[in-house]
Amino acid sequence: MLKRRITNNWLYLAGFLFASGLMGFGLYLQYVKHLDPCPLCMVQRVIFVAILALFLLAATHGPGRIGQRIYAALIGLLSVSGVAVAARHIWIQNLPKDQVPACGPGLDYMLETMPMARVLKELLHGSGECAEKGWSFLSFGIPEWSLLCYLVLGSWAVLIALRGKS
Repeated sequence: MLKRRITNNWLYLAGFLFASGLMGFGLYLQYVKHLDPCPLCMVQRVIFVAILALFLLAATHGPGRIGQRIYAALIGLLSVSGVAVAARHIWIQNLPKDQVPACGPGLDYMLETMPMARVLKELLHGSGECAEKGWSFLSFGIPEWSLLCYLVLGSWAVLIALRGKS
């Protein structure tokens, strides 16, 4: 049976490839379609990169049962964090125009002039540019698709750990 022949390393590799595809699509939107990422998009990208790095590490490491649970917990925690950031982004995009936060300074300026804790706070808070709805597919925008992908990636890692078979 095919299900028994597929090792968890291949399943981790599939998670890595999925997350890599998401990052590739984000870069396509930025550099080909010229949609610059807002602060919340940048935070979501960092979370996707951390998730894909963990999937790649798990695929090359070939963890045992305890390691699979640790990877699942870490990827799950990152996925929940991503869901929270994406949910905030969706909330900002659905605010009435008069309640949208003001646009903040650029990331380069913040990194040069502010302590890192404040930069992170500003990024997670979002700004007026986060309220702009750019690309969409099937009436869902980038934050909605990101939220869905975080759920898929987190669930994928948990399912691999529950599968147990190396």
